[in-house]
Amino acid sequence: MDKEGAVLSLQYLKQFTVIIAISSVSELLTLLIPLPIPASIYGMSLLFLLLMTGVLKLQQVENAANLLLGILPALFVVSGAGLITSYEQIAENFISWVAVNIGSTIVILATTGLLAQGLIRRKKAKEADGND
Repeated sequence: MDKEGAVLSLQYLKQFTVIIAISSVSELLTLLIPLPIPASIYGMSLLFLLLMTGVLKLQQVENAANLLLGILPALFVVSGAGLITSYEQIAENFISWVAVNIGSTIVILATTGLLAQGLIRRKKAKEADGND
């Protein structure tokens, strides 16, 4: 392995260590806080908080996160296979499943759109106040 490859490998190791540390803290929070919130939600919230406050810089996790995002579809293969094996149960309630998926998608799209519009208006209002 050349020197550049060794540096890149060490960089990935450091970044994965940071991500695993945040994941471990989120698992600990799940045990300590008696709320029905999954550890992954605690972890994403903690990561977001650390990035927004500047405690953690994007460069400290960016390459490892991009690698994980790149292989994300492969991580869903197992759950997809599980759906195939449960075909009979799904077929019994197919219309309900479709209705719930369409309804929740509409709610998510509307909420995201309204939130984005609100943030854009807020940004424009701040810019207009600053230009006076």
